[in-house]
Amino acid sequence: MPRHPLTSSTAACCWIPRFALRCEEGRRPELASQPAALLAPDIARRLWQVSPLGRHAGVKPGMTVSQAIGLCPSLRLCEPDPVYYDEQFARLLAALSAVSPVVEPAELGRAYVGTDGLEGLYGAPEGIVEAIRGTMERWKDGTEKACAITSHRSIVPSYRVGWGLGKFVAWVAASRAKPGGAVIIRPGEEGKFLSAQPLAVLSLDPDTHRRLRQLGLKTLGRLAALPEEAVVSQFGGAGRRLWRLAAGATVERVVGRATPEPITAAITFFSPVAERKLLAHALNQLLERALKHPRRIGWRVQVVRVRAELEHGASWLVETTLKDPTADRDRIAAPLRTRLEQAPPGGAVERLAVEFTAFAPGTAELQLFARDASAAARAGRRRALRVALQESKLRLKCTLLYHVIEVQPWSRLPERRYALIDYEP
Repeated sequence: MPRHPLTSSTAACCWIPRFALRCEEGRRPELASQPAALLAPDIARRLWQVSPLGRHAGVKPGMTVSQAIGLCPSLRLCEPDPVYYDEQFARLLAALSAVSPVVEPAELGRAYVGTDGLEGLYGAPEGIVEAIRGTMERWKDGTEKACAITSHRSIVPSYRVGWGLGKFVAWVAASRAKPGGAVIIRPGEEGKFLSAQPLAVLSLDPDTHRRLRQLGLKTLGRLAALPEEAVVSQFGGAGRRLWRLAAGATVERVVGRATPEPITAAITFFSPVAERKLLAHALNQLLERALKHPRRIGWRVQVVRVRAELEHGASWLVETTLKDPTADRDRIAAPLRTRLEQAPPGGAVERLAVEFTAFAPGTAELQLFARDASAAARAGRRRALRVALQESKLRLKCTLLYHVIEVQPWSRLPERRYALIDYEP
């Protein structure tokens, strides 16, 4: 990955609400005309996404299946296929990359496109937004064609586009756009636009949202009208960020992210496997095979993904980001085995695959193809010390690592010969 990724201060937010359910409607158009809900892939028998008709009947995400059926007996339940949703979102990101080299995924169905410098290609913001909308239309048409949809009615996308200065303004603009439409907030208009927006556009935990409501704050304008330091005294550092977003005083830049070619190892079972011990053993074997890949030499694994194809067309997907990148099989497998125990596949597995999708340079192990293995090992130790130092400062608010340096080696007093200074790797 590049050391200095491309960034952009102006952003376009591309958002498809209920992306996973929209993908299911793309494969099964009949779902659009009846109450439907998608089961959660990681929480047993609870709802993940609910169609508008289902919501109208009182069904909400997070409900148990029995609660939902009690409210709406005609509710159509769908087993999740997270691998398919991930593939469709990857296609969307690839399509958006044709418009701008700066694309940042936020969550499934939402991505930011950096638009700095695109004026020479597309003109004013209206032209840039129109190019993005055209790209999303072509992505939609390709998805519908792949699903063999012949209906005259567009099923898959209900996309919205917002353009503005910074990711937050672009996101709020997209949330206010009509399906298939766009909202453009020109520079200088952020404060007026944001002041009337509800607090729900902020990413708030339930406790913070409750406290703000108790203070009588319902809009971003009411929050921004308070003194910044008063908000900080009540909510800490998070309060400063919330206040600055509400006031339009901060610009969150879009950060382009290079997507390295993943390293994949897969196995297809002769007969579907449901026993967790066998799946855990297969997972260990796949991790060993992927770690031996030539492109992995000299790199530590940072993000690992496990994909499983289940019986009856369903799928299972687990992704974890390792706090400390490593090339040790057991350390990589530990969080995956935990997820396998806590949220196992919903059926027997026909095919299991492991993917390494992000890497960190250097490794503490002996590198067979490195020019200087000892230098690489020293660099790995320095990186480990740097991470440990950062964590200790965050947790204890002080440093616990020091350098010993010579000050007056000729002195007779030991305390004058040496001194301790803060360690800075």
